[in-house]
Parts: sequence; structure tokens; C-alpha cells
Amino acid sequence: MCPREERQELERVMLSPLASMSAHSKGRERAEPECDIRTCYQRDIDRITHSKSFRRLKHKTQVFLQPEGDHYRTRLTHTLEVARIGRTIARGLKLNEDLAEAIALGHDLGHTAFGHAGERALNDILSGKGGFKHNEQSLRVVDMLEKDGEGLNLTQEVKNGILCHTGKTKPDTPEGNVIRISDRIAYINHDIDDAIRAGILREIDIPAEISCALGTKHSERVNTLILDMISESEKSGEISLSPGTSFAFDAFYDFIYKSVYSNMRAKSEETKVFGIINGLFSYYSDNPDKLPQDYRHVAAKESMWRAVSDFVSGMTDKYSIYIYGELYIPEAWQVR
Repeated sequence: MCPREERQELERVMLSPLASMSAHSKGRERAEPECDIRTCYQRDIDRITHSKSFRRLKHKTQVFLQPEGDHYRTRLTHTLEVARIGRTIARGLKLNEDLAEAIALGHDLGHTAFGHAGERALNDILSGKGGFKHNEQSLRVVDMLEKDGEGLNLTQEVKNGILCHTGKTKPDTPEGNVIRISDRIAYINHDIDDAIRAGILREIDIPAEISCALGTKHSERVNTLILDMISESEKSGEISLSPGTSFAFDAFYDFIYKSVYSNMRAKSEETKVFGIINGLFSYYSDNPDKLPQDYRHVAAKESMWRAVSDFVSGMTDKYSIYIYGELYIPEAWQVR
């Protein structure tokens, strides 16, 4: 047997009957020869990791816009934390870790610059055209925009997990449902950690009932949630937290929403984001010849607003600010 076949046999022996076996994948939209070394989900991990949209995540906001400190999360480090939490839970439940990791690495590829402020800005602009949702854009990125319009041709299971990691529709696979909750575990905990680092909060500000239920430190809270999820999912047969822990986790989210996500100190610059996104969208809509060639092809094939949305949503924080400055901020007159 080749290494891929050996791995598929190990999955059959070691994984839960509920796991998504790579040998039984629904496959790709365009059929391809199998790799001798990697399973289909391992290939998807590599394709996502080597993509341009994955590299751009390092310069996209998680919560704090353009943080000056070295230790604040970005969209990339958030993605990596989700992947690690997801793999740990998948391992504990004997699910397919490779599928979980591939979904985690791809789940935010379509996120805008400036975090959810950027997403809200584009959603407002496109309100009459179906709006903008980052999970739908993430699927569009891997399906249609990467590799000069060819897409990454990922497996159906990975694409479904990316699309359904948020929103009303749950993923079709247990691994997808693991990442759906792992995403929430990651961002609620690390956003609190960053808020404490920024001086927005103190550890003692976290309500005592939440600390008692989940832990008094970042690592304790993450560990509590992971262990509870593994234990409850084994008992119930569904990917979930126990009722008591779920209640405390929801209370934790309500606390961070009021204390961080709605905090004027943390969000004081977000009104400027709407100006930047609107300015960029207006400029490229009025000047389609200034779009990169790839996006002009999108405009010809689909629509101008679709092409501009793809281009603007793919920009990083730094690139958005740079281009906005080039377009709208006058240069100082050079006296010679």
C-alpha cells in the first residue's frame, strides 16, 4: 500500500464510526488523480495553507484595528488557534483531525479587512444585492477566486464546513460542527485576553459565576470548554457542550459583547472603517479599468459590484489604508 492507503486504513481502524473517513469523501467538483502520500483532506490543508488568501490573514484585524503591540491576535493567529482547538477536540472524539484542520484553516479566508466592522460596511453597501457574509465569501474564495480564478477544488466536506461554520445552517459532518464551536471558543477567549492586554478589562472584571464555571485564566477556560465538549459529545452522540457549561459560555459571550465588542475605547476607530470601505468601493465601481485583471474578468463574467466586492474584501488592513490614502489624501507639495 502507498502511504495514503496506509493512512486510510489507520482511519478505518482508529477513528469513530461517526468520523468522516477520507476514503469515503464525496470528492471534488473536478475529479483529480489521488495523491500517493496524502489523503484528500491533507491535500486540502496544503492547498489552503499555500494560498494567497491565507497569507493575507496575517494583516487582517481580529478585534483591535492596527494594534501596535506584538502580541495581539490577527485573523491569521485566530485561525491557527481555531485549528489547534479543533484538532484537540477531534482527537478526543476520534474524529478526522485532518478534515477538522482543513475547515479551520479555510473558515475565514473571505473575511474583510478591519474585522467585523469591514464586514458590516460591505454588508451595508451590498444590502440591495444580498448583502455580504464572510462565510459565503470564504467559500467563494476557495471555489472561484484562488489560483487565478480556477479555485482550489477542495473536497465537498471541507467546503461545507467553511460555509456552515457560522449562520443558521449547521455543517453536514461532525468535524464541521467541531470547528463551528471551536471558532467560538477561540475568539471569545482570545478577545478577552487581548482586551485585558489593551487595558480595556481586568481579569477581576469577569463575573465570578463565569470564572467559577469556566476558570480564572485563559488556559483554564479553554481547557474546561474542550474537555466538556468531548465529554458531552461522547455521551449525547451530538457535538455540543453540556447544558451547564453552555449556559456559562453564553453568559461569557454576553459579557464580552457588552465589555469589548460594544466598548467605545476598543471601537473608537471603527466609524473610519466605513469611510475607507465606502471610498474604495465607490472608486473602483466608477473606475473599473483600475481593477486588477483577474477582477475585470469577474466583472465581465458576473457583475461589476461582484468584482469590486471581491477585490475590496480581499484587501488587508494595511493595503486598504494605503490605497485609500493614494486615492483620497493629497500629497504634500514638494518645493524645490
